[in-house]
Amino acid sequence: MREMINWWRGERAVTLAKSLLLGLLPLTCCLVYCAAQGRSLGEVYLPGSEWNDELFYYKQVEGIVHYGYPQGYFGFNESHALKLSFAAWSPVLVFPWVLWGLVFGWNLMSPILCNIVLMTLCCVLFVWLVRPAWKQLGVLAFLFCLYRPFVRYMLSGMPEVICFTMLILFCGLAVNYQGREKEYKLVLLFVLAGVMALMRPYLLLFLLLPSWLWIRSCRARGGVWRGILGSLGVLALVAGLYACIKHYLGAEYFAPLFFTDWVTAFFEQGILEGIRFTLGKIYYMGKDFFLHILQAFRSGLASGAYFAGFVVCTGVLAVQSLKDWGLVRRRRRSLLKDDNSSLEEDTVSQAERRLPVEACLLFGCVGMFFALLLMYKLTEGSRHLVTFMAAAVFVTALMETKFYKKAVLLGVTFAYFYSYMALNPYDYQVPYAEERSKAAQEEWSRVLEEKLALDRRQSPGFENVVIWVLMDDVDGTSVSTSWQLLYGLPRGFGISCCLPEYVLENFDSLQSRYLASPAGGEIEKLCQGAGYSRIYGDQDMVLYERR
Repeated sequence: MREMINWWRGERAVTLAKSLLLGLLPLTCCLVYCAAQGRSLGEVYLPGSEWNDELFYYKQVEGIVHYGYPQGYFGFNESHALKLSFAAWSPVLVFPWVLWGLVFGWNLMSPILCNIVLMTLCCVLFVWLVRPAWKQLGVLAFLFCLYRPFVRYMLSGMPEVICFTMLILFCGLAVNYQGREKEYKLVLLFVLAGVMALMRPYLLLFLLLPSWLWIRSCRARGGVWRGILGSLGVLALVAGLYACIKHYLGAEYFAPLFFTDWVTAFFEQGILEGIRFTLGKIYYMGKDFFLHILQAFRSGLASGAYFAGFVVCTGVLAVQSLKDWGLVRRRRRSLLKDDNSSLEEDTVSQAERRLPVEACLLFGCVGMFFALLLMYKLTEGSRHLVTFMAAAVFVTALMETKFYKKAVLLGVTFAYFYSYMALNPYDYQVPYAEERSKAAQEEWSRVLEEKLALDRRQSPGFENVVIWVLMDDVDGTSVSTSWQLLYGLPRGFGISCCLPEYVLENFDSLQSRYLASPAGGEIEKLCQGAGYSRIYGDQDMVLYERR
């Protein structure tokens, strides 16, 4: 008994101290970042942001928390899901926010506080799972502070931090499993990877690691086909669930979210032409990829900065994976020859624990690189790479190093691109409350709460939808709608983001009850001519009721 107490006080007490120390880092980074700009954490203000996806995520979660699902449709050009009322993205993506809202309530600070808490728990659990040395903990803290997207996304209404934490914990649990294999850990790895895939489809790549671990375990017990068939079954189940979510719960976007022309080329033009088309697309998109990186060096282009960081992270993972693979192979050869020579047992053991995680993350990065070139727009797809880099920060910290070359290389890359060259406020500036915008927001919230009533007789329905016209022509100038004011919509209302061309062409057959557009624009003139009721307006935006 005394030995157990001493062991707890020794090893576990040190691990607990390390966990708590790293757990302080997310909040500390956020406080320091705000203080460096003369602000406080309480001044972070989502309606001050220029990232319009945040509005959709926030209002959808608000509707889920209060009614189970939004009572009005979320969509684009009045598209809507076949079932319920979610937008184009999987609602699984925001489930931690929903849980937070159910427990603590939902307001403008809720996603920010939840993000910080999630990142804190992630840091604590990761250290507890992998038990890093003090030097490794220092490397991790160093890279965490320099990787600016950690702070930027924590202080936002974007769900990227949810992806960060899920993937980082997945990597930590995989390292832990390699140290001591237990069936429940393997089940948790499948669950984590499955949920990640339901959140973002490209994260399906990480289901391959628990599948391989399961097959390896079954092979050791003489039942390899059980592992193979079981893994294929899990992969098929998760892929099928995502397909159902996308089909039934996803609204159609303005344009396809994924480009599949390289796939259809094989069916329409034949195998050889399909291969030629695919290789040609990889070549030309690859050129654009590296041109973005060059532009990031010159002007700080955010997409190019993400590409550059991603390439460096991928290179570091490749080098270390090859190094650890070689170390493990040499150790196995020496054991076969009964040669207990130069290789240290602890060094090889650490390499064996890291190698599957490094290789899996490397495979994910390579797969995502080709997916980016073949299936995404480069500028929009670049933000999906931040999740891979966030995981690479934590995995890199576990690598054996004598002179910290890999950590220094990553640190210099992060510092240059995400601090020194972080010149565009749209991509890097945390939104804070400004007196004028906050006053306008509060006035709109008050008026809309008074004049808009949620119709629950038939929900979800267009009776509870506000058309957000993306922009309009005002006296010969294209003016964007002040969409941030729509944060003031009553709980449960849906938003349909519509192009002005769609509204103008279908003005007499629009389905949504309300319409918001720039003040003094062509669409407002049409509303006045049609006799629509003006609910409220200011110099920036007007809101009309169509019936």
